[in-house]
Amino acid sequence: MKILLIGTGRMGQLIKEVAAEAGDTIVASYDANNIDALASANHDADVVIDFSSPAALTHVVDYVRRTGTALLSGTTGFTPQDKATLEDLRDVAPILWSANYSLGIAVLAKALRLVTGALRPDFDIEVTETHHNRKVDAPSGTAKLLVDALDPKHDLTPVYGREGQCGARTPNEIGIHALRGGTVAGTHTVHYFGPDEELEFTHRATSRRIFVNGAHKAARALYQRAPGLYTLDDILFS
Repeated sequence: MKILLIGTGRMGQLIKEVAAEAGDTIVASYDANNIDALASANHDADVVIDFSSPAALTHVVDYVRRTGTALLSGTTGFTPQDKATLEDLRDVAPILWSANYSLGIAVLAKALRLVTGALRPDFDIEVTETHHNRKVDAPSGTAKLLVDALDPKHDLTPVYGREGQCGARTPNEIGIHALRGGTVAGTHTVHYFGPDEELEFTHRATSRRIFVNGAHKAARALYQRAPGLYTLDDILFS
Protein backbone atom coordinates (compact mmCIF):
# COMPACT_ATOMS: atom_id res chain seq x y z
CA MET A 1 0.00 0.00 0.00
CA LYS A 2 1.25 3.48 -0.91
CA ILE A 3 0.47 6.12 1.69
CA LEU A 4 0.42 9.90 1.47
CA LEU A 5 0.83 11.03 5.08
CA ILE A 6 -0.57 14.29 6.44
CA GLY A 7 0.76 15.07 9.91
CA THR A 8 4.25 14.22 11.14
CA GLY A 9 3.70 14.40 14.89
CA ARG A 10 3.62 11.45 17.26
CA MET A 11 0.81 9.69 15.40
CA GLY A 12 2.46 10.36 12.06
CA GLN A 13 5.74 8.87 13.26
CA LEU A 14 3.94 5.76 14.49
CA ILE A 15 2.18 5.41 11.14
CA LYS A 16 5.57 5.46 9.44
CA GLU A 17 6.80 2.70 11.77
CA VAL A 18 3.75 0.48 11.26
CA ALA A 19 3.80 1.04 7.49
CA ALA A 20 7.48 0.09 7.29
CA GLU A 21 6.88 -3.09 9.31
CA ALA A 22 4.06 -4.04 6.93
CA GLY A 23 6.15 -3.37 3.82
CA ASP A 24 4.12 -0.33 2.80
CA THR A 25 5.53 2.87 1.32
CA ILE A 26 5.17 6.47 2.50
CA VAL A 27 5.28 8.29 -0.84
CA ALA A 28 5.36 11.74 0.79
CA SER A 29 4.55 13.44 4.05
CA TYR A 30 3.23 16.92 4.84
CA ASP A 31 2.89 19.04 7.95
CA ALA A 32 2.33 22.69 8.78
CA ASN A 33 5.71 23.59 7.29
CA ASN A 34 5.01 22.34 3.76
CA ILE A 35 1.24 21.76 3.51
CA ASP A 36 0.89 24.53 0.90
CA ALA A 37 2.90 22.39 -1.53
CA LEU A 38 0.07 19.84 -1.58
CA ALA A 39 -1.84 22.18 -3.92
CA SER A 40 0.44 21.31 -6.83
CA ALA A 41 1.32 17.72 -5.85
CA ASN A 42 0.12 14.60 -7.65
CA HIS A 43 1.49 11.57 -5.84
CA ASP A 44 1.08 7.93 -6.82
CA ALA A 45 -0.69 7.00 -3.59
CA ASP A 46 -3.41 4.51 -2.72
CA VAL A 47 -4.63 6.38 0.34
CA VAL A 48 -4.20 9.67 2.18
CA ILE A 49 -3.85 9.17 5.94
CA ASP A 50 -4.45 12.40 7.84
CA PHE A 51 -3.62 12.74 11.53
CA SER A 52 -2.90 16.45 11.52
CA SER A 53 -5.08 19.40 12.54
CA PRO A 54 -8.25 21.09 11.27
CA ALA A 55 -6.03 23.80 9.77
CA ALA A 56 -4.92 21.33 7.07
CA LEU A 57 -8.45 20.34 6.06
CA THR A 58 -8.83 22.67 3.08
CA HIS A 59 -5.54 21.46 1.58
CA VAL A 60 -6.42 17.79 2.10
CA VAL A 61 -9.94 18.16 0.70
CA ASP A 62 -8.68 19.98 -2.39
CA TYR A 63 -6.10 17.24 -3.02
CA VAL A 64 -8.61 14.41 -2.65
CA ARG A 65 -11.15 16.16 -4.88
CA ARG A 66 -8.49 16.72 -7.54
CA THR A 67 -6.95 13.21 -7.46
CA GLY A 68 -9.73 10.92 -6.23
CA THR A 69 -7.38 9.34 -3.67
CA ALA A 70 -9.00 7.51 -0.76
CA LEU A 71 -8.92 9.46 2.51
CA LEU A 72 -8.67 8.08 6.03
CA SER A 73 -8.79 10.86 8.61
CA GLY A 74 -8.18 10.64 12.33
CA THR A 75 -7.94 14.39 12.88
CA THR A 76 -9.97 15.63 15.85
CA GLY A 77 -11.31 19.08 16.68
CA PHE A 78 -13.44 19.35 13.53
CA THR A 79 -16.53 21.56 13.58
CA PRO A 80 -19.84 20.27 12.16
CA GLN A 81 -19.05 22.32 9.05
CA ASP A 82 -15.64 20.66 8.74
CA LYS A 83 -17.24 17.22 8.91
CA ALA A 84 -19.77 18.25 6.27
CA THR A 85 -16.88 19.31 4.04
CA LEU A 86 -15.34 15.85 4.42
CA GLU A 87 -18.65 14.16 3.70
CA ASP A 88 -19.01 16.14 0.47
CA LEU A 89 -16.08 14.12 -0.91
CA ARG A 90 -18.12 10.90 -0.94
CA ASP A 91 -18.80 11.16 -4.68
CA VAL A 92 -15.13 11.33 -5.68
CA ALA A 93 -13.32 8.92 -3.30
CA PRO A 94 -13.80 6.46 -0.44
CA ILE A 95 -13.82 8.55 2.76
CA LEU A 96 -13.49 7.45 6.38
CA TRP A 97 -13.26 9.68 9.43
CA SER A 98 -13.12 8.39 12.98
CA ALA A 99 -12.07 10.03 16.21
CA ASN A 100 -10.61 6.70 17.33
CA TYR A 101 -9.35 3.71 15.36
CA SER A 102 -8.96 1.35 18.30
CA LEU A 103 -10.72 -1.97 17.78
CA GLY A 104 -11.70 -1.93 21.46
CA ILE A 105 -13.38 1.47 21.12
CA ALA A 106 -15.23 0.28 18.01
CA VAL A 107 -16.58 -2.71 19.95
CA LEU A 108 -17.44 -0.50 22.93
CA ALA A 109 -19.43 1.89 20.73
CA LYS A 110 -21.46 -1.01 19.36
CA ALA A 111 -22.12 -2.24 22.90
CA LEU A 112 -23.27 1.19 24.08
CA ARG A 113 -25.88 1.35 21.32
CA LEU A 114 -27.33 -1.88 22.66
CA VAL A 115 -27.03 -1.23 26.39
CA THR A 116 -28.36 2.33 26.49
CA GLY A 117 -31.67 1.40 24.94
CA ALA A 118 -32.20 -1.22 27.64
CA LEU A 119 -31.26 1.03 30.58
CA ARG A 120 -32.75 4.39 29.68
CA PRO A 121 -34.58 6.29 31.05
CA ASP A 122 -34.11 4.58 34.42
CA PHE A 123 -30.34 5.10 34.43
CA ASP A 124 -28.40 8.37 34.36
CA ILE A 125 -25.33 8.47 32.12
CA GLU A 126 -22.01 10.23 32.69
CA VAL A 127 -18.86 10.06 30.55
CA THR A 128 -15.34 10.73 31.81
CA GLU A 129 -12.20 10.88 29.68
CA THR A 130 -8.56 11.23 30.70
CA HIS A 131 -5.63 12.21 28.47
CA HIS A 132 -2.05 13.43 28.67
CA ASN A 133 -1.32 17.01 29.60
CA ARG A 134 -0.43 18.03 26.02
CA LYS A 135 -3.83 17.31 24.53
CA VAL A 136 -5.31 20.55 23.22
CA ASP A 137 -9.03 19.75 22.76
CA ALA A 138 -11.69 18.76 25.27
CA PRO A 139 -13.77 16.74 25.45
CA SER A 140 -11.84 14.23 23.38
CA GLY A 141 -13.02 13.15 19.97
CA THR A 142 -13.41 9.64 21.35
CA ALA A 143 -15.70 10.86 24.14
CA LYS A 144 -17.85 12.57 21.52
CA LEU A 145 -17.85 9.36 19.47
CA LEU A 146 -19.09 7.36 22.46
CA VAL A 147 -21.77 9.94 23.26
CA ASP A 148 -22.98 9.81 19.66
CA ALA A 149 -23.09 6.01 19.87
CA LEU A 150 -25.24 5.90 23.01
CA ASP A 151 -27.37 8.93 22.06
CA PRO A 152 -27.55 8.96 18.23
CA LYS A 153 -30.64 11.20 18.12
CA HIS A 154 -29.09 13.71 20.56
CA ASP A 155 -32.03 13.47 22.92
CA LEU A 156 -29.78 14.08 25.94
CA THR A 157 -28.48 17.51 26.92
CA PRO A 158 -24.69 17.57 27.44
CA VAL A 159 -23.39 19.17 30.64
CA TYR A 160 -19.65 19.83 30.71
CA GLY A 161 -18.71 19.74 34.36
CA ARG A 162 -20.70 21.11 37.29
CA GLU A 163 -19.93 23.90 39.71
CA GLY A 164 -21.69 25.74 42.52
CA GLN A 165 -25.46 25.76 42.88
CA CYS A 166 -26.08 24.03 39.56
CA GLY A 167 -29.31 22.39 40.70
CA ALA A 168 -30.34 18.76 40.79
CA ARG A 169 -29.39 16.57 37.85
CA THR A 170 -32.17 16.35 35.28
CA PRO A 171 -33.15 12.98 33.79
CA ASN A 172 -32.34 14.05 30.24
CA GLU A 173 -28.80 15.34 30.70
CA ILE A 174 -25.50 13.58 30.15
CA GLY A 175 -22.41 14.71 32.00
CA ILE A 176 -19.15 14.83 30.03
CA HIS A 177 -15.97 15.40 31.99
CA ALA A 178 -12.33 15.80 30.88
CA LEU A 179 -9.24 15.11 32.99
CA ARG A 180 -5.74 16.06 31.82
CA GLY A 181 -2.38 15.02 33.23
CA GLY A 182 0.86 13.15 32.79
CA THR A 183 1.32 10.88 29.81
CA VAL A 184 -2.03 9.06 29.75
CA ALA A 185 -2.66 7.75 26.23
CA GLY A 186 -6.41 7.73 26.77
CA THR A 187 -8.97 6.35 29.23
CA HIS A 188 -12.72 6.56 28.61
CA THR A 189 -15.43 5.44 31.00
CA VAL A 190 -19.18 5.46 30.46
CA HIS A 191 -21.06 5.34 33.78
CA TYR A 192 -24.67 4.18 34.08
CA PHE A 193 -26.20 5.12 37.44
CA GLY A 194 -29.49 3.42 38.20
CA PRO A 195 -31.69 2.78 41.22
CA ASP A 196 -29.47 0.86 43.66
CA GLU A 197 -27.02 -0.32 40.98
CA GLU A 198 -24.27 1.00 38.73
CA LEU A 199 -22.73 -0.23 35.50
CA GLU A 200 -19.46 1.01 33.97
CA PHE A 201 -17.65 0.41 30.71
CA THR A 202 -14.00 1.46 30.59
CA HIS A 203 -11.48 1.40 27.78
CA ARG A 204 -7.82 2.10 28.52
CA ALA A 205 -5.21 2.72 25.88
CA THR A 206 -1.69 1.95 27.05
CA SER A 207 -0.08 3.13 23.81
CA ARG A 208 -1.07 5.29 20.84
CA ARG A 209 0.05 2.38 18.69
CA ILE A 210 -3.38 0.76 19.07
CA PHE A 211 -4.91 3.67 17.16
CA VAL A 212 -2.31 3.41 14.42
CA ASN A 213 -2.72 -0.36 14.09
CA GLY A 214 -6.46 0.08 13.65
CA ALA A 215 -6.04 2.97 11.21
CA HIS A 216 -3.56 0.98 9.13
CA LYS A 217 -5.90 -2.00 8.99
CA ALA A 218 -8.81 0.25 8.00
CA ALA A 219 -6.74 2.03 5.33
CA ARG A 220 -5.88 -1.29 3.68
CA ALA A 221 -9.58 -2.05 3.29
CA LEU A 222 -10.71 1.50 2.50
CA TYR A 223 -8.67 2.24 -0.61
CA GLN A 224 -10.14 -0.82 -2.35
CA ARG A 225 -13.71 0.39 -1.81
CA ALA A 226 -15.85 2.37 -4.22
CA PRO A 227 -16.26 6.12 -3.64
CA GLY A 228 -18.52 6.76 -0.67
CA LEU A 229 -18.69 7.71 2.97
CA TYR A 230 -17.76 4.87 5.32
CA THR A 231 -17.77 4.31 9.06
CA LEU A 232 -15.30 2.25 11.02
CA ASP A 233 -18.07 -0.30 11.55
CA ASP A 234 -18.42 -0.62 7.77
CA ILE A 235 -14.73 -1.38 7.44
CA LEU A 236 -14.13 -3.59 10.50
CA PHE A 237 -17.40 -5.48 10.84
CA SER A 238 -18.71 -5.98 7.31
